[in-house]
Amino acid sequence: MKQIKSFQINHDTLTEGLYISRTDGDVVTYDLRFVRPNTPPFLETAAMHTIEHLFATYVRSSRFEDNIIYFGPMGCRTGFYFLTRGMSHADVIALTQETLAFIANFDGAVPGATRVECGNYREHDLPTAKRYAAEQANHLINWTEEDLNYPV
Repeated sequence: MKQIKSFQINHDTLTEGLYISRTDGDVVTYDLRFVRPNTPPFLETAAMHTIEHLFATYVRSSRFEDNIIYFGPMGCRTGFYFLTRGMSHADVIALTQETLAFIANFDGAVPGATRVECGNYREHDLPTAKRYAAEQANHLINWTEEDLNYPV
């Protein structure tokens, strides 16, 4: 089997941030890295699940709803993949910052977190998700299009 692109990134030099992982036609995959790889502690599963619900719901309810393809967790528990279509990189950075601020300040019931809507509805952690989102929002506060390139 060939080595996929995400395994070709040097995870020893990768830090927290927002990066362009790949471009496939008009779909751009962003790597939203919350934790430096191979450097515990990793993201807690319940908090990741909550971030997934809140982030996906927010961006799919935003002015860019038709440009959102997917938002979901990385198996290594260091971040998320965010796939978009037809958006400028500047708009993705701004939307990501806006969404993280929304999560950091969210109060209420997590959307889609009932037994009927979610296959693991009991495993959510809003307080930790809010903390993770606030930390990541702070990290990305001055992020620019030049910062979207993976570190070498």
